[in-house]
Amino acid sequence: MSTELRCVFVASGELHAQQVRAFLEAQGISTAERGESLRNTHGLTIDGLGAVEVWVAEADVDRARELLESAESGAFRIADEEKLPKA
Repeated sequence: MSTELRCVFVASGELHAQQVRAFLEAQGISTAERGESLRNTHGLTIDGLGAVEVWVAEADVDRARELLESAESGAFRIADEEKLPKA
């Protein structure tokens, strides 16, 4: 059975995409990317060249968008160390 993927973010280059992917994956959301192949050979990020789409499973779309909006607004905060669950 295949999982439907949906785009939740369009980054302006590979570095930006990797930051977004790392953020989502740290929250337990698996990601994939799709983008212009010129970004890999020339590093172009002008007028959409080099754009990278970050995709997640359909089931994770709402949570991923909420997390990204929270981070964009500055509301997302990592818990203080003493508040983190013990391993």
